[in-house]
Amino acid sequence: MSMRKLTTASRTNLRNVAALAFIGIALIAGPQVVRADTDVQESNKATVQRAFDAWAAGTGSPYDLLTDNVTWTITGNSLASRTYSSRETFISEIIRPFNARMLVGLKPTIRRIYAEGDTVVVFFDASGTARDGKPYANTYAWFLGLSGGKITHAFAFFDSIAFNDLWTRVSPQ
Repeated sequence: MSMRKLTTASRTNLRNVAALAFIGIALIAGPQVVRADTDVQESNKATVQRAFDAWAAGTGSPYDLLTDNVTWTITGNSLASRTYSSRETFISEIIRPFNARMLVGLKPTIRRIYAEGDTVVVFFDASGTARDGKPYANTYAWFLGLSGGKITHAFAFFDSIAFNDLWTRVSPQ
């Protein structure tokens, strides 16, 4: 029977059947989709938590999770604020020079960690001692995009004044 020959009532009935079929499929598939999203979120959150635990213990860091082509954006107006387009660029231009300025490296303390979709947000404090003997402390919020347990992109927020003070006061030698 062609659609042209269907009566208005028949078309309405077909639409209702199609809507019910769609709802039925959504009800059947929905829990799996929600469960899969929750599983990814929890897995990503646990991966980042383990990396921070290793950082605090001095046995690793979240930077171990970076893909080679990660994009890491430091927001704001610090001397380091810009987007770094690879792991090596970010590590060589920011992380190594930062660590070279420190006598006692940063130790993080997570305040909160959140996960939604492929993104993990870590709100944390970190402190250490600079090579000039003065303490360095800052509060950070990192928005980390993960895929396959690796960080593919990040947006980092922190106190630019504290960072700039360390960056200009202490030479990395």
